[in-house]
Amino acid sequence: MNEAPPHPRDVFDLIGQEVAEAAFADAEARGRLHHAWLISGPQGLGKATLAYRIARRLLGAAPDPRHGLMGASPGDPVSRLVAQDAHPDLMVIDRTDSEGKVRREILVEEVRRLNEFFSKSPASAPYRVAIVDAADDLNRNAANALLKTLEEPPTRGVILLVCHAPGRLIRTIRSRCRTLKLAPLPEAAVADFVSHRTDANPESALRLARMSGGAPGRAWALLSEGALEMDDAARALLNGLPELDRTLALSLTERFRGGEGARSFALLTERLAARVHDLVLRRAEEGIGGLDAWAEAWSALDRLPREVEALNLDRGDALFTALADLRAAART
Repeated sequence: MNEAPPHPRDVFDLIGQEVAEAAFADAEARGRLHHAWLISGPQGLGKATLAYRIARRLLGAAPDPRHGLMGASPGDPVSRLVAQDAHPDLMVIDRTDSEGKVRREILVEEVRRLNEFFSKSPASAPYRVAIVDAADDLNRNAANALLKTLEEPPTRGVILLVCHAPGRLIRTIRSRCRTLKLAPLPEAAVADFVSHRTDANPESALRLARMSGGAPGRAWALLSEGALEMDDAARALLNGLPELDRTLALSLTERFRGGEGARSFALLTERLAARVHDLVLRRAEEGIGGLDAWAEAWSALDRLPREVEALNLDRGDALFTALADLRAAART
């Protein structure tokens, strides 16, 4: 099993996002550095990586062209403090609590810490910097608390909001930020990224690139989570329809138990939904009937992981119910 991608604070290179970096660098060079930046785009593009790159430079790390426009050397004293999560002028707000456990959302108490943080002058850097990773995880009270901070811009303070879906943020937060929108990369670039950082062969790297939607970090994460195995299982299950490979289905339910069960279940349903979606498109192009049943099966698969977690349903039972819908669709 390949290792998971490193934490963004430990990453010093960012590929394919030169436009966003140039926009920030230009604003800084012209003395028009906004107090709040919304770094947006799908997961896995490098939004948090960019936030840490910006933070290092704002905190005084010397530029290092070898690592790109906003790059800094890993050996710079500022970089070392950031990597150790020990820089006095950097605050990171995420779903991790004081004991290292990951919550479902960012709580208002965490956001309120910003007021005290920004009330102080920088201890050793030109700015105080806060990273919110990710703004999508803010609950309602936390979002309102953040809005109050944004309405009173801190002196010599910069807030960097990592956001996967800006449309879900309240409008008043978006309106007080300048946006840096990250763009998906070509499949070939993502495949090359994966090939150079993991032991995936070229064919597997390209499959992961396609699954990721042009997001290199997501492609790497998918590899470490076993997405290729789940995609192979999804293909085998669909190819066998309308018959059901019960041996394969039962073996998959074993993967759904334990701490990683939810992620394995989500990956399998995601890959089944993607393959059913492609099948529906092919049947539509070829004028083959039975589209309604397949479309309904795809819709059920798409929402299934959320329903299972929200209602605490048995994942194995949910899988067999979904497969029954697919078998019915295959008979149409």
